Amino acid sequence: MRIVSLLASGTEIAVALGAGDSLVGRSHECDNPAWVARLPQCTRAAFDIEQSSAWIDAEVRRRLRVGAPLYHVDRALIEALEPDLVIAQEHCEVCAVTPADVARAQCAISAPVLALQAGTLAGIFADITAIGRALDRQAEAARLVAAIQHQLSAIRQFCSRCPTVKVAAIEWTDPIFPMANWSPELVEIANGRVVLGEAGTHSAAVDWSRIVREDPDWLIIAPCGFNLARTVREIPTLEALPGWFDLRAVKRGRVALADGNAYFNRSGTTIADTAAILAEILHGYPGGFHGRAWIYHAEARATARAQALHDQARALGRPSYTDPATGYEVLTSTFLASRGSCCGSGCRHCPYPLESVSAAANPARPD
Repeated sequence: MRIVSLLASGTEIAVALGAGDSLVGRSHECDNPAWVARLPQCTRAAFDIEQSSAWIDAEVRRRLRVGAPLYHVDRALIEALEPDLVIAQEHCEVCAVTPADVARAQCAISAPVLALQAGTLAGIFADITAIGRALDRQAEAARLVAAIQHQLSAIRQFCSRCPTVKVAAIEWTDPIFPMANWSPELVEIANGRVVLGEAGTHSAAVDWSRIVREDPDWLIIAPCGFNLARTVREIPTLEALPGWFDLRAVKRGRVALADGNAYFNRSGTTIADTAAILAEILHGYPGGFHGRAWIYHAEARATARAQALHDQARALGRPSYTDPATGYEVLTSTFLASRGSCCGSGCRHCPYPLESVSAAANPARPD
Protein backbone atom coordinates (compact mmCIF):
# COMPACT_ATOMS: atom_id res chain seq x y z
CA MET A 1 0.00 0.00 0.00
CA ARG A 2 1.33 3.41 -1.05
CA ILE A 3 -0.43 6.37 0.58
CA VAL A 4 -0.35 10.03 -0.37
CA SER A 5 -1.98 12.00 2.46
CA LEU A 6 -3.06 15.53 1.59
CA LEU A 7 -4.50 16.12 5.05
CA ALA A 8 -2.55 16.59 8.29
CA SER A 9 -5.06 14.68 10.41
CA GLY A 10 -5.17 11.91 7.80
CA THR A 11 -1.41 11.55 8.09
CA GLU A 12 -1.61 11.42 11.88
CA ILE A 13 -4.31 8.76 11.75
CA ALA A 14 -2.40 6.61 9.26
CA VAL A 15 0.70 6.74 11.47
CA ALA A 16 -1.33 5.95 14.60
CA LEU A 17 -2.75 2.89 12.83
CA GLY A 18 0.78 1.63 12.18
CA ALA A 19 0.79 2.50 8.47
CA GLY A 20 3.48 5.18 8.58
CA ASP A 21 5.78 3.08 6.42
CA SER A 22 3.16 3.19 3.67
CA LEU A 23 3.16 6.99 3.42
CA VAL A 24 4.97 8.15 0.28
CA GLY A 25 3.73 11.75 -0.03
CA ARG A 26 2.22 14.50 2.12
CA SER A 27 0.64 17.93 2.06
CA HIS A 28 2.46 21.13 2.98
CA GLU A 29 0.61 21.08 6.32
CA CYS A 30 1.57 17.56 7.40
CA ASP A 31 4.11 17.89 10.21
CA ASN A 32 3.22 15.30 12.85
CA PRO A 33 5.14 13.18 13.64
CA ALA A 34 8.17 15.26 12.71
CA TRP A 35 9.69 12.63 10.41
CA VAL A 36 6.88 13.04 7.85
CA ALA A 37 8.54 16.31 6.83
CA ARG A 38 11.04 14.14 4.94
CA LEU A 39 8.31 12.87 2.63
CA PRO A 40 7.78 14.55 -0.76
CA GLN A 41 5.51 17.60 -0.44
CA CYS A 42 2.64 17.36 -2.90
CA THR A 43 0.78 20.62 -2.22
CA ARG A 44 1.34 24.26 -1.35
CA ALA A 45 -0.82 27.25 -0.49
CA ALA A 46 -1.86 29.33 -3.49
CA PHE A 47 -1.29 32.66 -1.72
CA ASP A 48 0.88 34.25 0.96
CA ILE A 49 -0.32 32.87 4.32
CA GLU A 50 2.01 35.23 6.24
CA GLN A 51 -0.23 38.19 5.54
CA SER A 52 -2.64 39.64 8.11
CA SER A 53 -5.79 37.78 9.14
CA ALA A 54 -7.97 40.38 7.41
CA TRP A 55 -5.98 40.07 4.19
CA ILE A 56 -6.10 36.27 4.25
CA ASP A 57 -9.86 36.28 4.84
CA ALA A 58 -10.43 38.70 1.96
CA GLU A 59 -8.19 36.71 -0.36
CA VAL A 60 -9.93 33.43 0.48
CA ARG A 61 -13.31 35.02 -0.18
CA ARG A 62 -12.08 36.47 -3.47
CA ARG A 63 -10.70 33.16 -4.65
CA LEU A 64 -13.88 31.32 -3.74
CA ARG A 65 -15.92 33.95 -5.56
CA VAL A 66 -13.97 33.68 -8.83
CA GLY A 67 -13.27 29.95 -8.60
CA ALA A 68 -9.52 30.32 -8.10
CA PRO A 69 -7.68 27.57 -6.18
CA LEU A 70 -6.69 27.90 -2.54
CA TYR A 71 -4.08 25.16 -2.91
CA HIS A 72 -1.80 24.02 -5.70
CA VAL A 73 -1.52 20.25 -6.17
CA ASP A 74 1.67 18.87 -7.73
CA ARG A 75 0.19 16.60 -10.36
CA ALA A 76 3.51 15.32 -11.72
CA LEU A 77 4.81 14.41 -8.28
CA ILE A 78 1.65 12.57 -7.24
CA GLU A 79 1.65 10.64 -10.50
CA ALA A 80 5.31 9.72 -10.01
CA LEU A 81 4.58 8.46 -6.47
CA GLU A 82 2.02 5.99 -7.88
CA PRO A 83 -0.24 5.93 -4.82
CA ASP A 84 -2.74 3.20 -4.05
CA LEU A 85 -4.71 5.60 -1.83
CA VAL A 86 -5.01 9.39 -1.59
CA ILE A 87 -6.40 10.93 1.61
CA ALA A 88 -8.11 14.33 1.42
CA GLN A 89 -11.16 15.98 3.02
CA GLU A 90 -14.43 17.46 1.85
CA HIS A 91 -15.80 18.91 5.07
CA CYS A 92 -14.38 22.40 4.43
CA GLU A 93 -13.31 23.81 1.08
CA VAL A 94 -11.04 26.32 2.84
CA CYS A 95 -9.12 24.40 5.50
CA ALA A 96 -7.31 21.73 3.47
CA VAL A 97 -7.04 20.02 0.10
CA THR A 98 -10.31 18.56 -1.20
CA PRO A 99 -11.06 15.89 -3.84
CA ALA A 100 -12.08 18.80 -6.09
CA ASP A 101 -8.55 20.20 -5.79
CA VAL A 102 -7.12 16.83 -6.81
CA ALA A 103 -9.55 16.61 -9.71
CA ARG A 104 -8.69 20.16 -10.81
CA ALA A 105 -5.03 19.15 -10.99
CA GLN A 106 -6.03 16.36 -13.40
CA CYS A 107 -3.84 13.75 -11.74
CA ALA A 108 -3.66 10.68 -13.93
CA ILE A 109 -3.92 8.12 -11.13
CA SER A 110 -6.22 5.17 -10.58
CA ALA A 111 -6.00 5.35 -6.79
CA PRO A 112 -9.23 6.14 -4.92
CA VAL A 113 -9.44 9.44 -3.04
CA LEU A 114 -10.70 8.88 0.50
CA ALA A 115 -12.37 12.11 1.59
CA LEU A 116 -12.75 12.59 5.33
CA GLN A 117 -15.91 14.46 6.33
CA ALA A 118 -15.79 14.91 10.09
CA GLY A 119 -17.63 17.85 11.64
CA THR A 120 -18.28 16.24 15.02
CA LEU A 121 -16.48 13.90 17.40
CA ALA A 122 -18.62 11.02 16.12
CA GLY A 123 -17.57 11.99 12.60
CA ILE A 124 -13.90 11.92 13.58
CA PHE A 125 -14.28 8.42 14.97
CA ALA A 126 -16.08 7.39 11.77
CA ASP A 127 -13.19 8.79 9.69
CA ILE A 128 -10.65 6.84 11.73
CA THR A 129 -12.73 3.73 11.11
CA ALA A 130 -12.90 4.52 7.38
CA ILE A 131 -9.12 4.89 7.11
CA GLY A 132 -8.69 1.65 9.06
CA ARG A 133 -10.99 -0.09 6.61
CA ALA A 134 -9.14 1.32 3.58
CA LEU A 135 -5.80 0.16 5.03
CA ASP A 136 -7.17 -3.20 6.18
CA ARG A 137 -6.43 -2.21 9.76
CA GLN A 138 -9.91 -2.36 11.24
CA ALA A 139 -8.78 -3.78 14.58
CA GLU A 140 -6.15 -1.06 14.99
CA ALA A 141 -8.75 1.59 14.18
CA ALA A 142 -11.15 0.21 16.78
CA ARG A 143 -8.38 0.27 19.42
CA LEU A 144 -7.41 3.82 18.50
CA VAL A 145 -10.99 5.06 18.78
CA ALA A 146 -11.39 3.32 22.14
CA ALA A 147 -8.13 4.84 23.43
CA ILE A 148 -9.16 8.38 22.45
CA GLN A 149 -12.60 7.92 23.98
CA HIS A 150 -11.00 6.68 27.19
CA GLN A 151 -8.79 9.80 27.35
CA LEU A 152 -11.77 12.06 26.78
CA SER A 153 -13.74 10.27 29.48
CA ALA A 154 -10.92 10.77 32.00
CA ILE A 155 -10.76 14.48 31.20
CA ARG A 156 -14.53 14.81 31.53
CA GLN A 157 -14.43 13.09 34.91
CA PHE A 158 -11.71 15.43 36.20
CA CYS A 159 -13.51 18.56 35.02
CA SER A 160 -16.92 17.47 36.31
CA ARG A 161 -15.70 18.37 39.79
CA CYS A 162 -15.06 21.96 38.69
CA PRO A 163 -17.56 24.79 38.14
CA THR A 164 -18.88 25.28 34.62
CA VAL A 165 -17.45 28.40 32.95
CA LYS A 166 -18.63 30.42 29.96
CA VAL A 167 -16.11 30.29 27.11
CA ALA A 168 -15.68 32.25 23.89
CA ALA A 169 -13.41 30.14 21.69
CA ILE A 170 -12.19 32.00 18.59
CA GLU A 171 -10.80 30.35 15.46
CA TRP A 172 -10.21 33.54 13.42
CA THR A 173 -9.58 37.06 14.61
CA ASP A 174 -10.34 39.38 11.69
CA PRO A 175 -13.22 38.97 11.18
CA ILE A 176 -14.20 37.11 14.35
CA PHE A 177 -15.11 33.46 13.82
CA PRO A 178 -16.21 31.53 16.93
CA MET A 179 -15.20 27.87 16.90
CA ALA A 180 -17.78 25.36 15.68
CA ASN A 181 -17.65 21.77 14.34
CA TRP A 182 -16.24 19.45 17.04
CA SER A 183 -14.68 22.21 19.19
CA PRO A 184 -17.80 22.97 21.28
CA GLU A 185 -17.98 19.28 22.15
CA LEU A 186 -14.41 19.38 23.43
CA VAL A 187 -15.12 22.52 25.44
CA GLU A 188 -18.14 20.76 26.96
CA ILE A 189 -15.94 17.78 27.92
CA ALA A 190 -13.71 20.31 29.73
CA ASN A 191 -16.85 21.57 31.55
CA GLY A 192 -17.06 24.80 29.61
CA ARG A 193 -20.11 26.33 27.95
CA VAL A 194 -19.37 27.75 24.52
CA VAL A 195 -20.93 31.04 23.48
CA LEU A 196 -21.69 31.79 19.81
CA GLY A 197 -20.38 28.47 18.53
CA GLU A 198 -22.54 25.49 17.63
CA ALA A 199 -21.34 21.88 17.47
CA GLY A 200 -21.65 20.12 14.15
CA THR A 201 -21.95 23.29 12.06
CA HIS A 202 -19.48 25.31 10.06
CA SER A 203 -18.07 28.34 11.81
CA ALA A 204 -19.27 31.74 10.61
CA ALA A 205 -18.20 35.33 11.17
CA VAL A 206 -19.92 37.30 13.92
CA ASP A 207 -19.76 40.92 14.97
CA TRP A 208 -17.34 41.51 17.84
CA SER A 209 -20.10 43.27 19.77
CA ARG A 210 -21.75 39.91 20.34
CA ILE A 211 -18.69 38.68 22.22
CA VAL A 212 -18.70 41.88 24.27
CA ARG A 213 -22.36 41.37 25.17
CA GLU A 214 -21.71 37.77 26.24
CA ASP A 215 -18.74 38.88 28.37
CA PRO A 216 -17.40 35.32 28.81
CA ASP A 217 -15.42 33.99 31.76
CA TRP A 218 -12.67 32.83 29.39
CA LEU A 219 -11.41 33.78 25.93
CA ILE A 220 -9.45 31.17 23.99
CA ILE A 221 -7.80 32.33 20.78
CA ALA A 222 -6.63 29.57 18.41
CA PRO A 223 -6.80 30.73 14.77
CA CYS A 224 -7.15 28.10 12.08
CA GLY A 225 -3.79 27.17 10.59
CA PHE A 226 -1.75 29.35 12.99
CA ASN A 227 0.86 27.90 15.31
CA LEU A 228 1.43 29.47 18.72
CA ALA A 229 4.02 31.99 17.52
CA ARG A 230 1.74 33.12 14.69
CA THR A 231 -1.20 33.36 17.08
CA VAL A 232 0.81 35.68 19.34
CA ARG A 233 1.13 38.05 16.39
CA GLU A 234 -2.65 38.56 16.56
CA ILE A 235 -2.40 40.47 19.85
CA PRO A 236 -2.48 43.97 18.28
CA THR A 237 -5.55 42.98 16.26
CA LEU A 238 -7.30 41.72 19.38
CA GLU A 239 -6.36 44.66 21.58
CA ALA A 240 -7.64 47.10 18.96
CA LEU A 241 -11.15 45.63 19.24
CA PRO A 242 -13.58 48.03 20.98
CA GLY A 243 -14.15 47.04 24.57
CA TRP A 244 -11.35 44.46 24.63
CA PHE A 245 -9.82 45.71 27.87
CA ASP A 246 -13.24 45.97 29.51
CA LEU A 247 -14.00 42.28 29.10
CA ARG A 248 -14.21 40.29 32.31
CA ALA A 249 -11.86 37.64 30.90
CA VAL A 250 -9.22 40.24 30.00
CA LYS A 251 -9.45 41.99 33.38
CA ARG A 252 -9.06 38.69 35.25
CA GLY A 253 -6.21 37.37 33.11
CA ARG A 254 -8.36 34.62 31.64
CA VAL A 255 -7.31 34.91 28.02
CA ALA A 256 -5.34 32.07 26.46
CA LEU A 257 -3.64 32.02 23.06
CA ALA A 258 -3.12 28.55 21.61
CA ASP A 259 -1.65 26.59 18.73
CA GLY A 260 -4.68 26.28 16.49
CA ASN A 261 -2.82 24.50 13.72
CA ALA A 262 -1.59 21.51 15.71
CA TYR A 263 -4.45 21.06 18.16
CA PHE A 264 -7.68 22.93 17.50
CA ASN A 265 -8.12 22.57 13.75
CA ARG A 266 -7.29 18.90 13.14
CA SER A 267 -9.97 16.24 13.10
CA GLY A 268 -7.83 13.31 14.11
CA THR A 269 -5.69 11.84 16.84
CA THR A 270 -4.95 15.15 18.59
CA ILE A 271 -8.51 15.79 19.81
CA ALA A 272 -7.78 14.25 23.22
CA ASP A 273 -4.80 16.60 23.54
CA THR A 274 -7.08 19.49 22.61
CA ALA A 275 -9.52 18.52 25.35
CA ALA A 276 -6.61 18.29 27.79
CA ILE A 277 -5.43 21.76 26.77
CA LEU A 278 -8.91 23.16 27.32
CA ALA A 279 -9.15 21.44 30.71
CA GLU A 280 -5.70 22.76 31.63
CA ILE A 281 -6.69 26.32 30.70
CA LEU A 282 -10.12 26.29 32.34
CA HIS A 283 -9.57 24.09 35.40
CA GLY A 284 -5.86 23.41 35.95
CA TYR A 285 -5.91 19.89 34.56
CA PRO A 286 -2.33 18.50 34.66
CA GLY A 287 -1.89 18.26 30.90
CA GLY A 288 1.60 19.70 30.62
CA PHE A 289 0.76 21.80 27.55
CA HIS A 290 1.18 25.28 29.03
CA GLY A 291 4.10 27.07 27.41
CA ARG A 292 4.31 24.85 24.35
CA ALA A 293 0.72 24.62 23.10
CA TRP A 294 -0.80 27.65 24.81
CA ILE A 295 0.14 30.69 26.89
CA TYR A 296 -1.71 33.41 28.75
CA HIS A 297 -2.37 36.75 27.08
CA ALA A 298 0.00 38.50 29.49
CA GLU A 299 2.78 36.06 28.63
CA ALA A 300 2.07 36.52 24.94
CA ARG A 301 2.23 40.30 25.25
CA ALA A 302 5.68 40.03 26.83
CA THR A 303 6.80 37.64 24.09
CA ALA A 304 5.48 39.88 21.35
CA ARG A 305 7.13 42.97 22.90
CA ALA A 306 10.48 41.18 23.18
CA GLN A 307 10.26 40.01 19.57
CA ALA A 308 9.49 43.53 18.39
CA LEU A 309 12.50 44.92 20.28
CA HIS A 310 14.66 42.14 18.83
CA ASP A 311 13.54 42.91 15.28
CA GLN A 312 14.14 46.63 15.84
CA ALA A 313 17.65 46.00 17.16
CA ARG A 314 18.47 43.83 14.15
CA ALA A 315 17.17 46.47 11.76
CA LEU A 316 19.38 49.10 13.44
CA GLY A 317 22.41 46.81 13.40
CA ARG A 318 22.61 46.61 17.17
CA PRO A 319 23.97 43.45 18.85
CA SER A 320 21.39 43.41 21.64
CA TYR A 321 18.30 45.00 23.19
CA THR A 322 17.15 45.59 26.76
CA ASP A 323 14.52 43.16 27.95
CA PRO A 324 11.66 45.25 29.42
CA ALA A 325 10.76 42.59 31.99
CA THR A 326 14.21 41.92 33.46
CA GLY A 327 16.39 44.84 32.38
CA TYR A 328 18.96 42.37 31.02
CA GLU A 329 20.68 42.82 27.69
CA VAL A 330 19.56 40.12 25.23
CA LEU A 331 21.72 39.26 22.22
CA THR A 332 20.09 39.25 18.79
CA SER A 333 20.09 36.26 16.47
CA THR A 334 22.23 38.21 14.00
CA PHE A 335 24.96 38.77 16.58
CA LEU A 336 24.82 35.16 17.76
CA ALA A 337 25.09 33.91 14.18
CA SER A 338 28.17 36.10 13.63
CA ARG A 339 29.97 34.11 16.33
CA GLY A 340 29.93 31.08 14.07
CA SER A 341 29.03 28.50 16.70
CA CYS A 342 26.63 27.87 19.55
CA CYS A 343 27.72 28.71 23.10
CA GLY A 344 25.25 26.23 24.64
CA SER A 345 23.72 28.79 26.99
CA GLY A 346 20.21 28.51 25.61
CA CYS A 347 20.08 32.10 24.35
CA ARG A 348 16.57 33.39 23.65
CA HIS A 349 17.26 34.07 19.96
CA CYS A 350 19.74 31.27 19.32
CA PRO A 351 19.95 30.72 15.52
CA TYR A 352 21.49 27.27 15.80
CA PRO A 353 19.62 23.95 15.64
CA LEU A 354 18.52 22.37 18.91
CA GLU A 355 20.99 19.53 18.53
CA SER A 356 23.82 22.09 18.29
CA VAL A 357 22.68 23.72 21.51
CA SER A 358 22.61 20.36 23.27
CA ALA A 359 26.04 19.42 21.99
CA ALA A 360 27.55 22.74 23.05
CA ALA A 361 26.00 22.51 26.50
CA ASN A 362 27.10 18.90 26.98
CA PRO A 363 30.39 18.43 25.14
CA ALA A 364 31.73 14.92 24.80
CA ARG A 365 34.37 14.04 27.37
CA PRO A 366 37.88 13.53 25.92
CA ASP A 367 39.19 9.99 25.82
